[in-house]
This record gives sequence, structure tokens and C-alpha cells, in this order.
Amino acid sequence: MSLRILIVEDEKKSREGLKNLIQEFCPNTELVGLAANVEEGLALIQQTNPDLLLLDIEMQTATGFDLLEKVPEIRFDVIFTTAYEQYAIKAIKFSAMDYLLKPIDVKELVQAIERVQKKRNGEATQEQVKHLLENLRSEPNKVNKITLSTSEGMVFLPVLDIIRCEAQGAYTQFNLKSGKKILVSKNLKEYEMLLHDHAFLRVHNSHLINLAEVARYVKSDGGYAVMNDGTSVPISNTRKEEFLELMK
Repeated sequence: MSLRILIVEDEKKSREGLKNLIQEFCPNTELVGLAANVEEGLALIQQTNPDLLLLDIEMQTATGFDLLEKVPEIRFDVIFTTAYEQYAIKAIKFSAMDYLLKPIDVKELVQAIERVQKKRNGEATQEQVKHLLENLRSEPNKVNKITLSTSEGMVFLPVLDIIRCEAQGAYTQFNLKSGKKILVSKNLKEYEMLLHDHAFLRVHNSHLINLAEVARYVKSDGGYAVMNDGTSVPISNTRKEEFLELMK
């Protein structure tokens, strides 16, 4: 079954260019419409019932987020497009949603659409969009929830519930206050970058910790942190000074 795609992009050149890339390089897709603004986009969503929305963030009179706010029930996936690295990108990453930087790289476009094709199984993105919009309304570096994509589906998790993250090869294991462990198929580096401004520090090659969950620091055995869940996390020599300074 073809993936039904709707493009919402206010610049005609970008809109037509994206259409041409999809038609030439993205098999098993069907382009169901092109919209130049939020109003046209809303009308075409209702008319065409797309599987995927390629949505420009910055438009002349409104944003792509304004469009999503007005959709009563989101039954499609979303890939954002933008010309700027901005705070919104971080919020998008926290919601485990996809985005493409302009000018659109054809390889990145193909990979993003293939990810949607692989995961489409009726799984709604309503909760992802809800948390994205909530995080966008919050102050910078004060996002409330992070979305984790696991083999079993999406987990919507308050950031403050995370005690620590541990590298498991190419995967990351989230250790929560409840004692639950969640395995995610992304490496620790990605979450280090995402959570750094939220009082998380990578204290070791394999460990990213929530500094608010450190119970005490022990100098023996090279130095390690004891977390509120009772676990001990080694502190590497290269991060020890930064760790101790932040803990002050």
C-alpha cells in the first residue's frame, strides 16, 4: 500500500522541489496534495486523509505548529522541514519526531520516509504531537517530557523520572525512579546532547546521570557517585572536576 503524502510549504520553489524529489526517489508513495499555508493544509488534511505530513515550520503568516494545534485528531505521521537550527528542533527531538533541514538532502528525505513506512502500523502520533506542543510552550531548557521509541511502542516519560542512562552497545537503557528499565535503540551520545541542559552529565563513557538524583560522592576506588536508587556509577577522571563543580 502506498504511503499517502501531503506537503505543506509556503515557498513555491521549495514545495515543487520537494514534490519532485518524492516522485523521483521515494517509491511506494502517493502525493495527495500541496498546500501553501495553514488554511490550505487543514482543508487538504480533511479532504485527503494523508498518512504523512511534510510540514514546514516557518511560514509567512503562521507556523506548522499552529496547524497541528488546529487538527482535532492526528492520524498521520509528521516530518518537519526547516531552514533553521532552533529551539524547536530540540523540542522535536524530545518528542522522537523527525525533521529535515533545508535545502533538503535527498538521502535524508528517503531515509525519513522509509522510517515512516517501516513503522506505520496504525500507531497514532497524537500523544507525540501533544507533548511536542506542551514542550514548545514551556521555557527553553524546561521541557517536561521526553518520548522514547522502543520495540514495543512509544513511552512518554517525565524527564524528572530519569535517574540515569546507561550505554548498552548501540542502545541506551533508561533507569527510572520507579525501578523500571527502558531500552531504546539510540546511542548514549544522542541523549547526552539532548539532556545536557537539563542537569544531566555524562560522567563516564557508559553513564549519563541526573545530577539531582545523586545521593553522595565516594572518593575511594577512583571515585564514584551513589544514586538515589542505590546504584553506584563510576566517575571518569576527565569528568571528575566538572562533576564536583556542578554538585556544589
